[in-house]
This record gives sequence, C-alpha cells and structure tokens, in this order.
Amino acid sequence: MSEQDEQDITHMTSSGAGEAQAIPELVIISGMSGAGRSTAAKCLEDLGWFVVDNMPPALIPTMVDLGARSQGNVARIAVVVDVRGRQFFDNLRESLADLEAKHVKRRVIFLEASDDALVRRFESVRRPHPLQGQGRIVDGIVAERDLLRELRGDADLVVDTSSLNVHELRAKLDAQFAGEEEQELRATVMSFGFKYGLPVDADLVVDCRFLPNPHWVPELRPFTGLNDEVATYVFNQPGAKEFLDRYAELLHIIAAGYRREGKRYVTIAVGCTGGKHRSVAMSERLAARLAADGVETVTVHRDMGRE
Repeated sequence: MSEQDEQDITHMTSSGAGEAQAIPELVIISGMSGAGRSTAAKCLEDLGWFVVDNMPPALIPTMVDLGARSQGNVARIAVVVDVRGRQFFDNLRESLADLEAKHVKRRVIFLEASDDALVRRFESVRRPHPLQGQGRIVDGIVAERDLLRELRGDADLVVDTSSLNVHELRAKLDAQFAGEEEQELRATVMSFGFKYGLPVDADLVVDCRFLPNPHWVPELRPFTGLNDEVATYVFNQPGAKEFLDRYAELLHIIAAGYRREGKRYVTIAVGCTGGKHRSVAMSERLAARLAADGVETVTVHRDMGRE
C-alpha cells in the first residue's frame, strides 16, 4: 500500500471509532499482470470508490471493518489483489469466507488477456513478469495463470482485455459500474467466429453452425447478420426459430438464478464459423429477448468486420 493509502486508513480509524455504520460494498480487482488492473482501479476511483492497490488479502476484512466505522464516508471499497502480494495470496479464500460470514456484499473482477497480448505489453515497457524469475516472460505468465485459476473460476466478472485499449477498457467498466443503484442483471451478447477462437470471458457459449451458412449464398455473402436479407434467410431455416425460442426460455431460467445468487454480469457468446452472418443475426434476436425480459443488454459483434 502507498503512504497515502495508509494515511487514509488511519483517518478512517480515528474518525469512525465507536460508531456502527452500514457495511461498505466491496470489489476485489485481480487478474493477470499486464491485463489492466491499474486501469480498472483508476476507473473505479473516478467513479467515487475508495481504492487501495496491492492490498494483502488477509487485511481485506480489516479494511471493510474500518470502512463501516467511517461515518458513511467510505461506502464503496475496491482493492487490487495480485501476485505482487503472493506471500499473502493463500489467505484470500479465508478472507472471502470471513466476508461472506459477515454478509459483506462483495464482487470479484478478473482481468484476463491472451499470452501474446501480455508478452507484447511486458516487452513494450521492458519490464520482467513478477513470476518469471530467471526464465522467460511466458514462463511467468504460465505460473500466474496456474496460481489464479481458482480465483478466475469464482470471479463475478471476467474481462478479456486482449483487444482493448485503455479507453475501451474504461468505457466497459464505466458501463458496468455507473449507476450502481440499479441492482439488476447486465448481459453482454457477443457474436464471434469459431475460426478466430472462443471469447475467453464467455460465461455461456451458443453454437449456430447447425444452420446453413449464408456465406455460400452469393447474393448474401457481402452482407452481415445486421442486414434484413441475411436475418430473414437465417430464421427461415429449419430449427432456427425453435432454437431461438427454446434458448430464450433457458436464458429466462438462468437469469432468474443469477439474480438469486447475486451474479450481476453475464457474457453470452454466440458463434458461427466466421462471426459475420448466423451468429450476428442470432445475437441480435437473443439480445432483444433478454431486454424484453428486463435484462440490461449490450450487443457486441467481435469478428463481424474481419475478412
């Protein structure tokens, strides 16, 4: 922690002693080194969160207790936990269990990126990976993925920053955390092409390759699933409308369960071969069904512009 963070905590302790206040909301920011944790922390700070970088996990419950005695001055706390504090990292699960027992509302954001993207970022700043030791950057990345695997699986929100710049990452987090008074489920419906790889931040994956490919229809090939001609072709195929109806019903059940479990973000990846026709048309219809079901929905077409 920085000297300023320590001063702020000291102020919180002295000013709030003896007064019980509402337990602050907590966000834990973690993920791969080089994936944008600092940017995420600065984004939340700009949104009014009290942010502490490189917080030892064992101190998180203490931080929450101090926030509860701050006379309401610290209602939302974000802490960055990463492998720089790896000697304390084993304490994270114990700290999370402690917070759950105290009914602390907490969420985990996990920042992810591909190996290639992380290697490029470390090489561009000419800094070693914190876990590479005497090995290569990629050795440190592999070790870190293994260390964080369980935390990634428990994360409430996984953000893949491989193709995002700083401004795009901030915009994505702004969209998720602005207007926190609304405790509703938020969904991202993302079309993609299987030939370009699965989105690493997908919670659910839908495969539309069982439908005939408009790519092989010459008059439709230049268009995308956003065009009426392509969408009409896709949904006139046997099974297309039935699949949309059944999957929308399934999403209704899943969304209700996510709300009960306190999960507020879900990414639904809809794939076809190239991510241009079938997946785009299906994504648009699924997003419309989710919106009609009261889910705040954003549609992203990851590979639509690729050749």
